[in-house]
Amino acid sequence: MNANTNDNPNRNNKPVKNRNEAENPSVNLLEDDFLKANLNADSEVERNAILRPDLSVFSMDAEALAEVQRKFDIKREFARNKEEELFGVFRQKLTEEETWALKFLFAYMPLNDLADYDGILFLNHVRTTLEIRAKVPWGERVPDHLFLHFVLPLRVNSENLEDCRGVLYEELAERTKHLPMEKAILETNYWCHEKATYVGSDLRTISPLTMLRSAQGRCGEESTLAVSALRSIGIPARQCYTPRWAHCDDNHAWVEAWADGQWHYIGACEPEPVLDRGWFGAPARRAMLVNTRVHANYPGPEPVTLAEEWLTEINLLETYAPVRAVTVAVKDEEGRPVEGARVHFQLYNMAEMYPIAVMATDSEGLALFRTGWGDLLVRAVKDGLWAEEKLSAVGSSTLVMTIRNAEEPPGTLDVDMVPPPEREGEALYAVTEEMLKLHQAREQEGAAVRKNFEDTFLGEQDAVKLAGELGLPPQRVWNVLRKARGNSREIRDFLLERSPSNGEWPLRLLESMRDKDMLDTFRPTLDDHLLHALKWADAWEEDVFVPYILCPRVHFEMIGPYRRLFEEAFTAEEAAAYRKDPSGLVRRLAAEYEVRDDLTNLPGRASAAGSFALKKGDRLSLDIMLVAVCRSLGIPARLHPNNQKPQFRLDGEWNNAGWQEESKAQRGTLLLRPPGEHAHPGATEPRETGVHSDSAASEESAAAPAPEASYFQNLTVARLEDGLYRTIVFPHGKSDLYAEPLELEAGSYRLTSGTRLKDGTVRVRFRHFTVLPGRQTELTPTFREAPSDVPVLGSVDGRIVFGSLEENGETCVLEDLAGGRAVLAAWIEPEREPSKHLIRELTELSNLYAKAEAAVIMVVGGDRRTVSFDPARYGALPEGTHFVRDEDYGSLDEFNAKRPLPEAGFPHVFVVDRKGRIRYTQSGYKVGSAREALQIFENLCEND
Repeated sequence: MNANTNDNPNRNNKPVKNRNEAENPSVNLLEDDFLKANLNADSEVERNAILRPDLSVFSMDAEALAEVQRKFDIKREFARNKEEELFGVFRQKLTEEETWALKFLFAYMPLNDLADYDGILFLNHVRTTLEIRAKVPWGERVPDHLFLHFVLPLRVNSENLEDCRGVLYEELAERTKHLPMEKAILETNYWCHEKATYVGSDLRTISPLTMLRSAQGRCGEESTLAVSALRSIGIPARQCYTPRWAHCDDNHAWVEAWADGQWHYIGACEPEPVLDRGWFGAPARRAMLVNTRVHANYPGPEPVTLAEEWLTEINLLETYAPVRAVTVAVKDEEGRPVEGARVHFQLYNMAEMYPIAVMATDSEGLALFRTGWGDLLVRAVKDGLWAEEKLSAVGSSTLVMTIRNAEEPPGTLDVDMVPPPEREGEALYAVTEEMLKLHQAREQEGAAVRKNFEDTFLGEQDAVKLAGELGLPPQRVWNVLRKARGNSREIRDFLLERSPSNGEWPLRLLESMRDKDMLDTFRPTLDDHLLHALKWADAWEEDVFVPYILCPRVHFEMIGPYRRLFEEAFTAEEAAAYRKDPSGLVRRLAAEYEVRDDLTNLPGRASAAGSFALKKGDRLSLDIMLVAVCRSLGIPARLHPNNQKPQFRLDGEWNNAGWQEESKAQRGTLLLRPPGEHAHPGATEPRETGVHSDSAASEESAAAPAPEASYFQNLTVARLEDGLYRTIVFPHGKSDLYAEPLELEAGSYRLTSGTRLKDGTVRVRFRHFTVLPGRQTELTPTFREAPSDVPVLGSVDGRIVFGSLEENGETCVLEDLAGGRAVLAAWIEPEREPSKHLIRELTELSNLYAKAEAAVIMVVGGDRRTVSFDPARYGALPEGTHFVRDEDYGSLDEFNAKRPLPEAGFPHVFVVDRKGRIRYTQSGYKVGSAREALQIFENLCEND
């Protein structure tokens, strides 16, 4: 279960001493003359390797140092518009280690880091990290290659970078300095648990310091905090994740940390009494890929999924699940191997075929991929030529594909996608009863620490008082303060300062932003956007002004001040001319800015001001900058809600910006019709050629009764572009898809619908169609049927007694709680992510549960309740939901008819019909279990 990286013969694993200035006063490759001398980097490297063979910086030989220097020079030339801000720090007196650590960071830095930050941030980080390495007891035991790749880097994910290493070190140093490395990892995770807990949120990743301020975040943010915390005490750590699950929707991220020659895994902010243990262990055994990204050419022993000049993705699946080697051979129509084809290994997740890995074929036309024992849909593409075939886990692991210039066949294609099966796991470490009790006490203690901090946030009464002082609606003020959490005083002070002279506009500005923006947006930024936008308030209708001029949020970039900057960058005459004809502004920026999609794996993450200063960026970051510049000059602008391309508004119409390339794509519309509705006169209907299937499992009608269509849950639409289907963006869970036509670029499309079965298998249906210029295409989505029979799995006595969560409260009986209805009973761990997913799903499906007349009972064990547990905080659960207590899990044992795996963990979900018969069980993490249970209720209504 643990990958040992200490036995690589190509590694120099000798203990590394701290080489400070006192030890090496003569070694300073880059001092004040760095920017003047323009020394030849290769000769410099060779000279030091020859003259000082005793000093091998970070155990890198001359070849490795030369490669770092080469890439550093590329980045420096690329960022010449920020020469002083980024590279002026090299004029300071630096040690050799500081110099090369700083060069290493710059050499592999994503493009948006060059745009958004100055060199002093990275120099401070380097110096702090080297000082910490000298202080921590295991500093000399960490090999240089691990230090460079998994301790030194400041960036973990796509978070906003801050000078946080010293802050985190001060929090953890005393708690961990007397512990062995393995114990220090566990102790760090207990600290993370004190600081933050899981909550679902949008795709923008907040920084570790924002996590500390807000005390919550999604799994990618929890793991970013945990990795940063471990690195702050000199322990190699990396964020690893499954890009998408195969057996259910969504994905998950966690942490691996290195201790004395071994990598171990932990659930970030969800501590366990031992390493290599977490609730995600069972689902990870069904994963098709677990990987991590390294911003470097990482020479480690792990299998490589992606090796590019600036980035390496390594495959960690073997730590968690059985693995098979898959070989894809790509040929042209003459049977010759195709080198450089991109092979997309796709699985069904969130109603789209998602590529968990993309690999290039070698000179023999081969792509080799180590993956799990489930089905994949493989698509090979090069120069617009493509081929797509299913690779089944039960068949051969070799696939030969011939790419050609072809259109998708019209009509419907059915495919079954089977995930890896459930498997038993094996615990690496025994957990005694004493260890478990101590761990539970630590969890309770950590939750109490976190709750005490959360109690310092401004509350509803504070919001009511503030609203009264400012003459603002109390509920609206509370909505923004509640979302701000630890940043609530900053938001309050902004309202206090700006509302008296600007009325509701400061509140409207806050309401125009995303919930997460309340956590890390501060007054200077808010002032910049408010004061420089209000001059355009009277020029536009409110429904245009607020979202497309006043709002500073464009996509998932970090919001910063940019309006004054952009205003001052253009003369008043230029700005006036651009407001009359925004295409002139577009042409100017297109001529001055360079698109570079080859230098970053974090597209769209550069700030608008950063891209403006660098004069380069990836396409999405420059799209964001264009929209921000337009809004700053009083021009309504947006990224199109479907294809994310920039648009400006002129004469009451949205116009494609044509940014960086001519955008003359003709457009049509797609109208999705509900079942039974006939086509409108003059509409185009897709030509059908029948249903094609990859298995006998698709014998049902092509027009099975449709469930409620919900985008990114059971249906998506994708456009064929250069041989690949690119999913059209709509809000997750959007269910009013039949309400109005969808505006789309003309072209070939594929509608994907999916019906997921209890074992995780998905019955996928592809519907191919064409959108014609100026025409409306109409079609009715169809879904493949799931088995409607609901087997009886056991029975339960309606007289089972539950305890009350109230002190000295009365006990309650199952049949009284049910009230003659079918029941969903769920034993939950309120602090853990899997239970939080279930609770969130139940709130989203609340109305449908009411229609199904289903009772919901949430059961909490005594060892799972913490001071942070408050049922009132769970929001709009189905009406009449009951929270009860099962102190020693005696009632769970009564329900234990057919649980899938002993160690699957919480939540334990059961559906019991009106006669007390168990008709559904699900244990452990499975996104979508509440929807599955709802389907059981609906089938019970039809069949019982």
